[in-house]
Amino acid sequence: MKRVLLPGLLLVTLSGCGGGDFSDLQAYMDEVRARPKGQIEPLPQPEPYESFTYSAAALRSPFQPPVKIDMVARAKGSKEIKPDETRVKQFLEGFNIELFEMVGTLANDKGSFALVSGAGGVHRVKVGDYLGRNEGRIVAIDSAKIDVVEIVPDGEGGWLERPRTLTLKERS
Repeated sequence: MKRVLLPGLLLVTLSGCGGGDFSDLQAYMDEVRARPKGQIEPLPQPEPYESFTYSAAALRSPFQPPVKIDMVARAKGSKEIKPDETRVKQFLEGFNIELFEMVGTLANDKGSFALVSGAGGVHRVKVGDYLGRNEGRIVAIDSAKIDVVEIVPDGEGGWLERPRTLTLKERS
């Protein structure tokens, strides 16, 4: 049954494609060709190009380091300098040293102290105390500044002592 039905259906379908009377299509095409042709709007004139001269060519490239580091003159760390890992950490070592500002000094018969603001309040420190995350030991205090020596890694397995000064904050 399928053998007869499928070819018969195909034959009927193809017979619909036959016939050569395209007169209605030809009449329509003639009518479209007879219509007046439209005008195409001219293209808009492009704006003249303004050239740009890059004037920052002599400045430092943002893709280069800000300063040239002379690797020969760069300070090398030492294996003898290293943080004391057996020492009990003080409270103010849990914060970055940039957080602290010197706000004053105190002196009494026990010695001189500095007042530093940061880490949620004002704290009293003395020579020998530690400040900041880089083992910053306070080595000197005077009326205008606190001298701190931090121990930082040099990137090659050694350690460097880096001096840092916290100056007295002026009234604002």
